[in-house]
Amino acid sequence: MKRVFDCSIDTELLAGMRQAKLALGRNELVVLPTDTVYGIGCDAFSAKGVESLLSAKGRGPQSPPPVLIGNIQTLHALAETVPDVAQRLAEAFWPGALTMILRSQPSLTWNLGETKGTVALRMPDHKIALALLEEVGPMAVSSANLTSKPAALNCQEAEDYFGDSVQVYLSAGSAPKAEASTILDLTDIVDTYDSEGRISTSGKIRVVRRGALSLDSISTVAGELLEVEN
Repeated sequence: MKRVFDCSIDTELLAGMRQAKLALGRNELVVLPTDTVYGIGCDAFSAKGVESLLSAKGRGPQSPPPVLIGNIQTLHALAETVPDVAQRLAEAFWPGALTMILRSQPSLTWNLGETKGTVALRMPDHKIALALLEEVGPMAVSSANLTSKPAALNCQEAEDYFGDSVQVYLSAGSAPKAEASTILDLTDIVDTYDSEGRISTSGKIRVVRRGALSLDSISTVAGELLEVEN
């Protein structure tokens, strides 16, 4: 069965999306394009899929994958609380190259690895990724590469890494940004409200990884909450 689908051809795009949806429903792996780099992913709620994803990359549960989502509303469904600054960052930079680590809903029935009660969330700025996410829901997606190797910037590089361990490859040319997302940790941020509903925010936003979205851009929204180490 064909595993690589050229998404620049309408018939292959439709077939590839259908096969990707079926593969994800079987707890299998899919390589998909995003705006930053290519990703390897599975159903976020499939423990077997996450285990296969980490195994394919050569990682253990101590390196849990981020979760890609198709809309901002899903942010509120997966995070225990969404601080005001997280909402503003999402509205400013999603879809886009920003990943935010927040405390996850304790009721979620998933096993992403050793997350310590957190989840890293991103809404990618790529029409194919977004279309798939709208079809299947949240996906655990990590950069398409073996541990310590460069992230795949096109489908061929991903196929060279993973071969038959991935069931469906969605090919859509080169990744536009060719750089991984910027990761922020917002788990220290706490909002409090006074009797008149005015908000007060404490804590700092920690930069976990510098990436395609500049810290200067982020600071226009986060202001002094963003902790930048020289």
